[in-house]
Amino acid sequence: MERGGRKTGATIGVKPRFPGGRGLAPILGLALFLSAPAWGFDANGVLLGASEADVHKVFPSAHCKPLEWKSAAAERRCDDAQIVLAGAPARITLYLKSDRVQAFDVRFDERDLARVLEGLKARYGAPLAETRERIERRGGEVRVVTKVRWEKGEDRAVLTSQEKKKRVDLNVWRGKFDEEIYRIR
Repeated sequence: MERGGRKTGATIGVKPRFPGGRGLAPILGLALFLSAPAWGFDANGVLLGASEADVHKVFPSAHCKPLEWKSAAAERRCDDAQIVLAGAPARITLYLKSDRVQAFDVRFDERDLARVLEGLKARYGAPLAETRERIERRGGEVRVVTKVRWEKGEDRAVLTSQEKKKRVDLNVWRGKFDEEIYRIR
């Protein structure tokens, strides 16, 4: 086809093809894969299994040191890194064993719960469970506790919030970390 005396290279009725003659299917498949939620749980790009060097690249304010107690779950912890999680300011502690992140805890203000929860669902995918429990205490006080849980293979993530409390916790771990971290050795 010619336009203004130049050949455009476009031919009507011919499907666009890439080298190898495969068409758009591989490209569209890759785009779909990359747009899906990440397989592993992460905090600002630091996945479970990342190295301590990776932690310092993303969280330069993290202070890493040996654990103060003996544990089969971790040998080191990196504390007090300031992060932004789904647009909310937060703090993170990461736990490492053999130079690999085994778990992390993120703490943020309860007023940011809806925004962070929406961001986590977009990032981690649909939760396996989401509950809101009303717990009545003596004296008529009622507590509302929200728990949201994700699982991917041996990795787990649990967000816990108690209404009218300042802090929300997101705990993410691999394997039996949650059972082993504080077990006395």
